[in-house]
Amino acid sequence: MWAPKATAVEVDVLGGRRAMSPLPDGWWALDVPEAAHGTRYGYVVDGGGPYPDPRSRRQPEGIFGPSAVYDHGHYTWSDDEWTGRDLRGAVIYELHIGTFTQGGTFEAAIDRLEHLVELGVDFVEVMPVAPVPGGRNWGYDGVDLYAVNETYGGPDGLKSFVDACHRHGLGVILDVVYNHLGPSGNFLHPFGPYFSGFAGSYWGEAVNLDGPGSDEVRRYFIGNAIQWLRDYHIDGLRLDAVHALHDKRATHLLAELSAEVDALACAVGRPLSLIAESDLNDPRMVRPLDAGGLGMTAQWNDDVHHVLHTAVSGETHGYYGDFVGLEALAKVLTSGVLHDGGHSSFRQRSHGSPYTGVPGHRLVACLQNHDQIGNRPAGDRLPPAALTLGAGLLLTSPFTPMLFMGEEWGARSPFLFFSDHVEPHLRESEGGRRETEFEGFGYAWEAPNPSSEETFLMSKLDWAELKEEAHWSLLCWYRDLIALRKALPELSDPRLDRVRVETDPEGDWLAMWRGEVCVAVNFGDEPVTVPVRGGSVLLASDEPVSLEQDGLRLPAQSLAICRPTPDPGLTRAV
Repeated sequence: MWAPKATAVEVDVLGGRRAMSPLPDGWWALDVPEAAHGTRYGYVVDGGGPYPDPRSRRQPEGIFGPSAVYDHGHYTWSDDEWTGRDLRGAVIYELHIGTFTQGGTFEAAIDRLEHLVELGVDFVEVMPVAPVPGGRNWGYDGVDLYAVNETYGGPDGLKSFVDACHRHGLGVILDVVYNHLGPSGNFLHPFGPYFSGFAGSYWGEAVNLDGPGSDEVRRYFIGNAIQWLRDYHIDGLRLDAVHALHDKRATHLLAELSAEVDALACAVGRPLSLIAESDLNDPRMVRPLDAGGLGMTAQWNDDVHHVLHTAVSGETHGYYGDFVGLEALAKVLTSGVLHDGGHSSFRQRSHGSPYTGVPGHRLVACLQNHDQIGNRPAGDRLPPAALTLGAGLLLTSPFTPMLFMGEEWGARSPFLFFSDHVEPHLRESEGGRRETEFEGFGYAWEAPNPSSEETFLMSKLDWAELKEEAHWSLLCWYRDLIALRKALPELSDPRLDRVRVETDPEGDWLAMWRGEVCVAVNFGDEPVTVPVRGGSVLLASDEPVSLEQDGLRLPAQSLAICRPTPDPGLTRAV
């Protein structure tokens, strides 16, 4: 255990405290032969504690209880034939274990994997699973980062879920948070200089990545990433809010992590992905290490979400104000981002840099995700009509598409912000903190109490909705779009310079060309004729759609995918 400034360290184990011996560089050690899988223990640092192990693999009694010895060898894997999955050409499905099913566990989620296989997605992206205060949380208040939330099923539960995903042919991406730790149950301070001493972001104290003692702090986070990929057979990590990582070293933490993960991929013989959430619009994030980049496999691309949301919803408040108009949509579809060095009215400054030469598969794009739904006061989702058009563009775009749980059938349940803090002052002030965080975003903030259990229960998916015709019809649309994307190489082509977009000067329709395939959208309330002639319609969201002499006739609020040369076999297959 690392405690560089401690003068005495003990381990509280098997009914008594035992002194640990100092080692070089601030480490302490003690051999306890009788400790076995499941043995509870804690550390006492200079008389304080006992505290959980900073690298605790299991917290069976929650974040305020003792750690437990956990031997990875006790789980028997069944995925020996799993060779991994490449992010290129993939479709991602984001979910929250606690609300994906009524049961809210890994075991319950396994029962729904067949649905994801039939949908056609390739990766399941799981929101953070580290232990959190109480029984319900999005996961971004996590502490004890090496452990797994017992509410979901603990470490064995996560392994069973990953094992099952691999049996179904699904890769697993895990969301991890390295820019801060939760405000409750964070016991790292007594052990060492894990934090910089200043507010690194709205969410908490900055992690010490470049100050005195930061070598071991960096190893703490890199070791955590390696654990998930190696010991839990995870296929990739989504790194939360990397723009909040404060690191002035010559080699940024992300670059160091990328090199370590590349080496691990060679050792385990399967591809491993790192996906950064970043609002910097900096292409260096996804450029390879040998090209001077940070080596991330991909990054979340908010510009795609914002421009699609604005086009299908009509909302223009807050940051959406920069993304109004089909010209903005055309630029994002062909350039990857809107803000590539120009002025951002929301930020009141210039923002971003061009993504010249960056393939679209390095940009993870979505129509909805946990943030863009859950950070709305009512946690409300897009209606089915907007989803139909938005999904049609997203799933034919040059980017790596990501869906959010329930989106594929137009789930009516909201995805609200919820938490379950134990301390009264945190519990009672949570709603006020959320409102303050989103000042200036253009919302009239009237949100349910995030500390209420009812807020959490309201956010659970209602799978019975799939028995209703409207929901089933939308699910079939999503399935058909994903199937078509995988059937036509043009639709998964990541080369942005091969995407052509035409727009109507009046702002009613847009045509996106992917090779010889055209995706035509009518955003207006009246039928339009798009100048696309000849060929056949492969897929359409509404009827009647017809290819006439003067072009493709589209009903109001509809989308059609066509190609100039008829291909009856492909049309029948779709």
